[in-house]
Amino acid sequence: MSFEDKSIKCSDCGNEFTFSAGEQEFFQTKGFTNEPKRCPECRRANKAQRSQSGSNSYASRY
Repeated sequence: MSFEDKSIKCSDCGNEFTFSAGEQEFFQTKGFTNEPKRCPECRRANKAQRSQSGSNSYASRY
């Protein structure tokens, strides 16, 4: 299967970003079936936010 770069609109910030052919191939090798919804910057911000709140969320529940 050949891949081509795709332009996708980020669900968080609304900016368009490129989902490159290489990234699509990587997603396929990992078994991912959905395209990314967030641009790389929003993905990093989301991951950082989860890691900060995630370390305390378990302890605060119990």
